[in-house]
Order: sequence, then C-alpha cells, then structure tokens
Amino acid sequence: TISMDLPFAQARWCGANEVDNVETASDFKSREFGDSYGVHVKENGLLARAVFVLDKDNVVRHVEYVPQIAQLPDFDAALAAANAAA
Repeated sequence: TISMDLPFAQARWCGANEVDNVETASDFKSREFGDSYGVHVKENGLLARAVFVLDKDNVVRHVEYVPQIAQLPDFDAALAAANAAA
C-alpha cells in the first residue's frame, strides 16, 4: 500500500487495525510514485485509490482506477491478474 501518509502514521493505522501482512510505503516526501503513475491528486495532495499489478519484470499487467474514494477496488480482478502474472 502506498499513500501520502507519513510512515509513522501508516504504522499507527496498521497497529490500530491489527494489519500485519501489508507492506506500506510513503510517497509524502517525493510524490514520485503518484506523479509517475498518474494518481497524485494535486487539488488535495493525496493519491487516488488505484490498483496496479506488475509482473516479475515490473511490467504493468493490470490497472484499476477507483472512481470514488469510498468504493473498493475489484479485488477478484486484481488477484486474477496477479496469479496470471506470476
């Protein structure tokens, strides 16, 4: 999971929600990920909700941009793409 939250805030959220099987990364400092993948929302400084599946060669095999922040992505499609890319 990549967000604009600072690493300590990500760790606090994971701890409070008993999430221990997710790797987190912060794009707060450089915004490089958000700009490179087209998910940096400049109006509010956040990242849009999106799912990217990359294969072992770092080729993007699946992309989903979630239209509403409250909407969940299609996890089944992402998992199918991940399994196909493996």
